[in-house]
Amino acid sequence: MSVTRLPDQSVAPRLEPDTEAEPRFLNRELSLLDYHARILACAEDESRSPAERARFLAIVGRNLDEFFQIRVSGLREQQAAGVRGTSPDGMSPREQLDAIRVRTQELVARQTHVFEKDVRPQLVADRIRITDWEDLKKAQREELREVFDERVFPVLTPLSVDPAHPFPYISDLSLNLAVVVRDPETGVRRFARVKVPPLLPRFLKLSGGRRFVPLEQVIAANIGRLFPGMKIVERHPFRVTRDADVEVEVDEADDLLATLESLLRGRQRAPEAVRLEVTTKMPQRLRSILLRELRLTSSDLYVIDGLLDLGALWSLTERKTAAAKSREPVGVVPPALARVTKPADFFAALREQDVLVHHPYDIFAASVEAFVDQAADDPDVLAIKQTIYRTSDEGEAPVVRSLVRAAESGKEVVALVELTARGDEEANIAWARTLEKAGVHVVYGVVGLKTHAKTVLVVRNENGKIRRYCHVGTGNYNPETATTYEDVGLLSSDPELAGDVADLFNRLTGYSTGNGYRRILVAPGMLRGRLLELIREEADAVDGRIVMKMNGLVDPELIEALYDASRAGTEIDLIVRGMCCLRPGVKGMSERIRVRSIVGRYLEHSRIFRFGSDERGAHYYIGSADLMPRNLDRRVECVAPVTDPKLTERLAEILDASLADDVLAWELTPDGWRKVRTKVGVNTHQRLSELAEARVLA
Repeated sequence: MSVTRLPDQSVAPRLEPDTEAEPRFLNRELSLLDYHARILACAEDESRSPAERARFLAIVGRNLDEFFQIRVSGLREQQAAGVRGTSPDGMSPREQLDAIRVRTQELVARQTHVFEKDVRPQLVADRIRITDWEDLKKAQREELREVFDERVFPVLTPLSVDPAHPFPYISDLSLNLAVVVRDPETGVRRFARVKVPPLLPRFLKLSGGRRFVPLEQVIAANIGRLFPGMKIVERHPFRVTRDADVEVEVDEADDLLATLESLLRGRQRAPEAVRLEVTTKMPQRLRSILLRELRLTSSDLYVIDGLLDLGALWSLTERKTAAAKSREPVGVVPPALARVTKPADFFAALREQDVLVHHPYDIFAASVEAFVDQAADDPDVLAIKQTIYRTSDEGEAPVVRSLVRAAESGKEVVALVELTARGDEEANIAWARTLEKAGVHVVYGVVGLKTHAKTVLVVRNENGKIRRYCHVGTGNYNPETATTYEDVGLLSSDPELAGDVADLFNRLTGYSTGNGYRRILVAPGMLRGRLLELIREEADAVDGRIVMKMNGLVDPELIEALYDASRAGTEIDLIVRGMCCLRPGVKGMSERIRVRSIVGRYLEHSRIFRFGSDERGAHYYIGSADLMPRNLDRRVECVAPVTDPKLTERLAEILDASLADDVLAWELTPDGWRKVRTKVGVNTHQRLSELAEARVLA
């Protein structure tokens, strides 16, 4: 078992930092934009199919929407409140907003260019032809006019602005048309807004092929139908982004569910606008009107030389990419589960050994999902307890349905539903109602904390004795994301581990502040301190070694601890998908720290922590927590040790593949991110898929 050691294995003496002129941290918000830029680079990769490149463009668009909804809105609130403090890197809210604007403009310009000049023309090869209205033939325009009359016109509502009609509310992320009309008799001009219906397809399909026309262009070409007798002077698309963060005041939330439902209803009209997107064709006069009415400034305006809302490409390419995925390996059944009786008896398998699952390489439906499903139907199972942070937002959620079935059969079922999971509040409220109706004990978490832990506990009567089984993972119990998010999970019947998970649930559902866990590390309260201890232990070792894989590294205290370990001679490799505020490779501060990011087909989502050299023996942990203040101090997180040598071997394989990757990998230098040059051709996702298949054949 080994994790690649890079590159110099000699032990350096402990050095005092000579870094007075060197900034110690990278800015969190700009680091997140750097991650979006790495995703955009995937869209710029000409070796990928046009549909896949379009999908990456859509991901960038969606990510930027959320960035403005959450991160930019938060900075604007700080500025409005007169906050004079700075972030750990020394930037004030205003300085961050100014830097964000510059970076975002660059990103959007790249995104638009690669779509309009490269991906859009090449989508024809995938039988997706996005055509502007002005390029259509007469017969095609007539066909779309009929579609407009039958399907679009009936749901449109023009809202004019005059002394009797105030400027209408523009909803979050809505696509609209700014229309100027003139009365032919009086010559008076009026402004009107027409919302592009979000329930209709963003791209209307023409018959006889794969030609699609943006819906806003079809509406604009037929806008006269909405204003009979008026002369259409101008019509231009625009898009508004609003603050979408939901904050619940704990002291006022006697009923968290009712409070959140009220906030979500109010969110439809309450939040401030934070961004206005327009096309280059919109004249300055109309831009000024929109900025004034939305209470924005010119620094909140983003002018785009192409289509607005490229996030809509997701739905357009979904069928094509789904077809491509159907021809690719979709994962395997873990051998430890495949070898048991058919249908799989998870309890028999887990009595023999712990099982590590790695999604999507191990099929979620045949492992974690099937584990909960069997527990729901097993007559010997007495109780099931599970955390739910994110799951399917519509249709079937198999894990939730299993809990419903278990409750209806008389089992004791507890679901800890995190109502304030960002972006999934409404879906989680709906599932909470469904669970409650079935008799599930629904708990909404700990006051003042988000419950982010990913855990399941099953209590079973076996020949008159109680035995507990558990799952501790890094990913949500979501069957949709389990095919695209990379995550690990531990299925176990270890009495101490399962006992700890039981204690965690008791803490979450009852009144307890104890941290007397034997195996797991829980935040808040003990995870931060234990991670600091583990880092310092490696700093004190002659052959100190740390490898950590996570989504984000932001916490200043842990970063400083890693700097100390580096100066002490510890070799440190960090695999950070998204935000990273640590500056690696700085002489006298972090020269033994290397940071890389894997960006590709699957979203790297697992958190794996390794402490110790091969010679001394490494300790491995997996769990739900990133190294960020919110995870360590304001969320309930669960991190579990993995001790079985066969399972730690697999974790080492994951880390080794990520450290050896020279196809999907980026590396962070003191001055920024750069793509790793391909020399050998190691692709993490391909390598791990091959290893999963090899285990089945072994």
